Amino acid sequence: MPPSPESPSRRARDNERPLVEDIRLLGRILGDVIREQEGVEAYELVERVRKLSVAFRRDADHEADKALKSLLKSLSSDATVSVIRAFTYFSHLANLAEDRHHIRRRIVHERAGDTQEGSIEVALARLRWAGINAKTVSQTLAHSYVSPVLTAHPTEVQRKSILDAERAIANLLVARDEIKSHAMPKDMLAPRELAANEVQIRARVLQLWQTRLLRFTKLTVADEIENALSYYEATFLREIPKLYAELEHELGSHPVATFLRMGQWIGGDRDGNPNVTAETLDYALRRQSEVALRHYLTEVHYLGGELSLSAMLVGVTPEMRALAESSPDQSEHRMDEPYRRALTGIYSRLAATLRELTGGTAARHAVAPQNPYLRAEDFLADLRIIEASLLAHHAAALVAQRLHPLIRAVEVFGFFLATVDLRQSSDKHEEVVAELLATARVEPNYSKLAEAAKRELLMKLLCDARPLRVMGATYSPWAQSEIAIFETARVMRERFGAQAIRHYIISHTETVSDLLEVLLLQKEVGLMAGTLDDKAMAQLIVVPLFETIEDLRNAAPIMREFYALPGIAKLVQRSGSEQDIMLGYSDSNKDGGIFTSNWELYRAEIALVDLFDQLANSHNIQLRMFHGRGGTVGRGGGPSYQAILAQPPGTVRGQIRLTEQGEVIGSKYANPEIGRRNLETLVAATLEATLLQPTKPAPRTFLQTADALSSASMAAYRALVYETPGFTEYFFGSTPIREIAELNIGSRPASRKSSMRIEDLRAIPWSFSWGQCRLTLPGWYGFGTAVQQFLGDDKAQTRKANTALLQKMYRNWPFFRALLSNMDMVLAKSDLALASRYAALVADARLRKRIFAMIEAEWHLTVEALQLITGERSRLATNPSLQRSIRHRFPYIDPLHHLQVELVRRHREGSLDDRARRGIHLSINGIAAALRNTG
Repeated sequence: MPPSPESPSRRARDNERPLVEDIRLLGRILGDVIREQEGVEAYELVERVRKLSVAFRRDADHEADKALKSLLKSLSSDATVSVIRAFTYFSHLANLAEDRHHIRRRIVHERAGDTQEGSIEVALARLRWAGINAKTVSQTLAHSYVSPVLTAHPTEVQRKSILDAERAIANLLVARDEIKSHAMPKDMLAPRELAANEVQIRARVLQLWQTRLLRFTKLTVADEIENALSYYEATFLREIPKLYAELEHELGSHPVATFLRMGQWIGGDRDGNPNVTAETLDYALRRQSEVALRHYLTEVHYLGGELSLSAMLVGVTPEMRALAESSPDQSEHRMDEPYRRALTGIYSRLAATLRELTGGTAARHAVAPQNPYLRAEDFLADLRIIEASLLAHHAAALVAQRLHPLIRAVEVFGFFLATVDLRQSSDKHEEVVAELLATARVEPNYSKLAEAAKRELLMKLLCDARPLRVMGATYSPWAQSEIAIFETARVMRERFGAQAIRHYIISHTETVSDLLEVLLLQKEVGLMAGTLDDKAMAQLIVVPLFETIEDLRNAAPIMREFYALPGIAKLVQRSGSEQDIMLGYSDSNKDGGIFTSNWELYRAEIALVDLFDQLANSHNIQLRMFHGRGGTVGRGGGPSYQAILAQPPGTVRGQIRLTEQGEVIGSKYANPEIGRRNLETLVAATLEATLLQPTKPAPRTFLQTADALSSASMAAYRALVYETPGFTEYFFGSTPIREIAELNIGSRPASRKSSMRIEDLRAIPWSFSWGQCRLTLPGWYGFGTAVQQFLGDDKAQTRKANTALLQKMYRNWPFFRALLSNMDMVLAKSDLALASRYAALVADARLRKRIFAMIEAEWHLTVEALQLITGERSRLATNPSLQRSIRHRFPYIDPLHHLQVELVRRHREGSLDDRARRGIHLSINGIAAALRNTG
């Protein structure tokens, strides 16, 4: 494979040299593997496609365009797939080189004293400069709750086998850097070590080439669970304790509460996924528990090896002595080693816990498993006895390396690993409640009742101690399966702890009765004890999800009416005084476009905070926003740090949950160090937004301008997507949406209904498809028209004043700046020339030209608007890291696009060639991996 394109300046070339060297190394190795495995002819074909593709991009060479089309049409399916595999694997390898370089540059900056924004060090320095002391930070963290939540969805393209091989290559790149950094000028070993390292990399690249990228069968929920768990094993279990240790170091003697926890949807998210059942929920919690417990067992085993301290040489506390004496370890070789004896006992109890909770067997047995821990807190107490004894006898150094991280891991992960959220659509709850009521002869047709009548009936039932289910009655399989979820949740909480399942999310929340129905279903299975009029307590937080533009506008009114109902506020107080509210970025964007989605989310947050501030006078209930962000900017994606700081003033308050989805999970958390850095940005941003952000709202003129821009933007977006005749035909023709729906990349269907309506299409494949064809339309469309209308064209003076206002908003308003920054990123990843190739797939030439012209015109308007407001003539002027990424990566994505278009054309013309279909799916994988935030 070839070297990357040239870099701009000398300084940039110097900084990027290690990256270029890694890309060249990996590209050369991949090229060698292709030559060796596929033959010289195959390698030369890859090179020819690459050169024509680069000429098409760089020089707008019409001859290259014609030659490329002619070449691609002449290729056999086998040859096409071989070329696609080459460029797909190069995309994967380039990701690894970039990740390594990102860490490398971070280290360089830190050694130079130039710590970067988004780090804990910088965040705490800013707090100190603002006069906020460590005690205040410690107290803030004690009342904070920060949680990234991993979700699965229809665009997850990575196989675990591929991830494992890539992690091995990433580790070898680290080792390569270490060899270079430690080599002396005349070191004869370094070249030999580098050569040996290259041999190992070559083996892993060969493994990749001979490993199937695609799944032959549809991904199951169990597969999705296993994929997610691999990130805990690789990153979260070890890196989260390190993050806490960094905070402890920065805050000195002040305690750091356990405020950062992981969340999970996989196994509990039933919305539109019939494959998620009570059985999958049970499986998810068992597997999560197994991963956590096996990590603890490993760490306890190594602790036993390290804590060989003899009681003949060092004292121990009475509690430590008692813990050692209670151990079943009676080996005469360890009678003077109290720590080892205690840890052998702890290991045996953990092994018994593993068997009890998951059915698994521990790897090692010094003594037989016995006396399982009933709660994670009991295991934690034993570890703290060991910690206290070591600290009391001058052995703090032995605590820091392994014991303290283990203690923190148990505090964070317990025996459950991550909090599993339950989610279902509101209409499904209504169906179950309607069946329960009809069977009990309480109400024959609940669904036909008006909202007021539903509320009245539900409130009455919540005040009635009797259950609704009738002994001996037969319920539909659907109702039984839904009720089984609630029953399983109760059992799981009893088995794995209250943190195992805390949230019940209601998709498509549109009325107060949607919330009451879930409370009633909790009551039906014992998750809610007592009655609403008499000391009721609910175990699960009922979380409304407001998704569409209309839902977001109704969010505060619905919650106000809910809390106005008698007994509701006291119920929430008794149940923990927490109220999560989830805000949907994906559907609101598909509904109203990028600007309106973000603006309505902003307004909804302000209205909700105002409401709960009013409630605080009588009921001290903690509001927590849960941001349903996706991978693409069109689904709320983009840098998390800026996104959190862009929240309305006073809305974070140490409380935030946000979803992590698709390829973003891999790009953020597959590499352990990058994973820790990304978690660090969440913590840093939360602290800054809580303690530094101004509490006063944005100026009225800013809010009014945003309102005007939103109205115009939404009108332009809906005019294209929902009101332009033939747009649906254009979308299904010019994007690989149909091929994506066929790909075995998720357990959930791509559409909610079997229709060709945009309204029924899930927001995820909608955004994913636009990313594949490089228009990225959901991330920018409508903004250019909105700015043009706002500026006006009648008076130069008015236009000048309005331009100045928009520029001021960009400089001084984090919300506006972050939104425009994300649009800038999306536009940088778009490509009209490539998009025109996809547009050619639309059979109706007049339709194709008409709609593509509309999109192209809006693209230019949006680019001009961004240049006018930001003052930057080029994309990503303020994001050199991403600019660098695009410069090195995109020339090698282009061939995948050209090949994809050709294969989609063949497929749609009736080719039933399995190899061609496989090639399409491979290209989807390669493009998604290269763009990194397309899902």
